[in-house]
Amino acid sequence: MKQHTKAGAVSTAGLLISLGIIYGDIGTSPLYVMKAIIGDAPISQTLVYGGISCVFWTLTLQTTIKYVLLTLQADNNGEGGIFSLYTLIRRRAPWLIVPAMIGGAALLADGIITPPISVSSAIEGLRILKPDIPTVPIVMAILTLLFVMQRFGTEIVGKAFGPVMLVWFTMLASLGAVAVVDHPEILEALNPRFAYELLVHYPNGFWLLGAVFLCTTGAEALYSDLGHCGRHNIQFSWAFVKTCLLLNYLGQGAWLMTQQGQQLQGNPFYGIMPGWFLLIGISIATIAAVIASQALISGSFTLISEAIRLNLWPRVRLIYPTNLKGQLYVPSINWLMWLGCLGVVLYFRESERMEAAYGLAITMAMLSTTILMSYYLYTKFHSRMLVMLFLLVYSTIEGAFLVANLSKFSHGGWVSLLIGGMLLTVMYIWIKAFQIKRSLAEYVRLKEYLPALKELSADETIPKYSTHLVFMTSAPHPKEIESKVIYSIFQKRPKRADIYWFIHVETTDEPYTSEYKVRKLAEGDVIRIDFKLGFRVEQRINLFFRTVVEELVQNGEVDITSRYHSLNKQQLIGDFRFVVLEKFLSYENDLPLAKRIIMEWYFSIKEFTSSESKWFGLDTSSVKVEKVPLVIMPAQLPQMKRVMV
Repeated sequence: MKQHTKAGAVSTAGLLISLGIIYGDIGTSPLYVMKAIIGDAPISQTLVYGGISCVFWTLTLQTTIKYVLLTLQADNNGEGGIFSLYTLIRRRAPWLIVPAMIGGAALLADGIITPPISVSSAIEGLRILKPDIPTVPIVMAILTLLFVMQRFGTEIVGKAFGPVMLVWFTMLASLGAVAVVDHPEILEALNPRFAYELLVHYPNGFWLLGAVFLCTTGAEALYSDLGHCGRHNIQFSWAFVKTCLLLNYLGQGAWLMTQQGQQLQGNPFYGIMPGWFLLIGISIATIAAVIASQALISGSFTLISEAIRLNLWPRVRLIYPTNLKGQLYVPSINWLMWLGCLGVVLYFRESERMEAAYGLAITMAMLSTTILMSYYLYTKFHSRMLVMLFLLVYSTIEGAFLVANLSKFSHGGWVSLLIGGMLLTVMYIWIKAFQIKRSLAEYVRLKEYLPALKELSADETIPKYSTHLVFMTSAPHPKEIESKVIYSIFQKRPKRADIYWFIHVETTDEPYTSEYKVRKLAEGDVIRIDFKLGFRVEQRINLFFRTVVEELVQNGEVDITSRYHSLNKQQLIGDFRFVVLEKFLSYENDLPLAKRIIMEWYFSIKEFTSSESKWFGLDTSSVKVEKVPLVIMPAQLPQMKRVMV
């Protein structure tokens, strides 16, 4: 795959795309964080200063240090995300697939919860201008438009959203700076002493962490979208984004202190706006909040592509809208998320009710990342002290956020856990079914069947099945082949061909590997091709195979002209036919309940996913699909007794 830009290079376009793709969620947090912290309580210095202090140190410890400085270093050749992180350590610690699955499911659930909240919050802001405006139909229409746009790729989306977010962050900084200049004493709120006083001494102060956590919910997206923007673009742009966010939080705090002793009326975000700017500010905030959905959507596509490679998700269609690195679109996930978002909107209807479901899932994803990152740091630095410090600090911080967010469970938090649980169930079924099938894979020595293949190829008493017969094989060793392939060639219906081709595809941990090896197992009769493809390379095996064959012909290594005497005179190329063996669950199984449920669900889900031929990008006009029964545990038949007539 041709790449036009370097993954880590900093560029103006890259920085702008970063603003448009990954900062929507975390960038729109000033709209609701301070309002959520204050709540119905009387405005006091402890509450305002403590809230801002908590926000500042959360952004510093959680977002800046953990994600921007540390976690972004754990890139898999430019790709990020919790599954990419697991890939880096799975050979040493395969058991860590459990937190990886939990984190991945939680992130996907958050991708379904975030868009409805962001868009609803934006549209409900229009009630300041028109109190009786019907928000639900507008929210559903905007969400539909947002998901339709995904098919054009995150490069196009980022270029469209980037300039808007640049205006948004500039507005945040400007409004906040004006308020801070008028009340510079608010800068004292950055002292961690105020955070301590709020959490320890203020009544129910600890539970305010659930509101504080909203300021960093988009941090996981920084890592998930690493492949879309590049590490250096994210790190450079974050310095600008964090400065803008802090200025706005400080500005809101300065405005709140002018209302000390009163209950909060309205939103402090709009409180720092001058009256003449209010209409403009609401419009920009509305557009920015709509864009907030993009970070989780693009991150979800990356997660799914990596889950497929890890056998944690069905093989669904992947589309690469552009040739730029990291550009990915997954139609089935796009529309599944769209349906989920519409369901959330119709169920909750108001953003205030949706907030209860917000944050709980992403906290579990962050805890999962902490566990995986701890092991990664150990493999890289071999320092138990460093790992223990990292694990202790962030498990404590995120554990506190998790406990505080659990208070939302009965008020709607169960929705995000339900969605995450359903996604986790699919992952569990898929990986368990893969393990069961792999344990049953039976390979035979191909060398023992080479003489029979040569004889079959020359046996003119058998009608020729195809000039070139191509089998997809999962056998990793070139000297082996699945027994079911041998059965298909010799016993199901003898398949005579001039040349037998066996193709094996290995997906590597690197994203853009494109290599192949050719082995002539029997000169002129049996050839094996091994493709090594990166997990981000689209598996167009039909095109790859054709390219390899053309190169072999040019080098004089193989003759693909037909061996029919009349056709050979005309130098006509013989036909190619692919045979794909697909398994189905045999009725001859006598499975325990757990395994039976897993395999039945596996094959039920498989009916709605891409076939093997589509996944490998084979030409359907030249593909023969054969069904092969999967017998896991043969049924124990009763002993039969013959009755004489």
